[in-house]
Amino acid sequence: MHNRVIKNRIIVLRAERHLSQKDVADGVGVSRQTIISLEKNRYNPSLKLAFDLAVFFGVDINDVFQYEREDE
Repeated sequence: MHNRVIKNRIIVLRAERHLSQKDVADGVGVSRQTIISLEKNRYNPSLKLAFDLAVFFGVDINDVFQYEREDE
């Protein structure tokens, strides 16, 4: 089986809405550092946080997170 990774579009969604990392962090109840780590794909969120982010941005969870084959 190929390695798969979770990627996200948080930076894009945040930019489209003119939101800061702190705005998003406060909106979903996490630290700004968590948002930074998510945006850099250094951290995989819990399922609850993933859904909270989708609700916060008003989009489907698949519009925030993608489960993709890792670049080789």
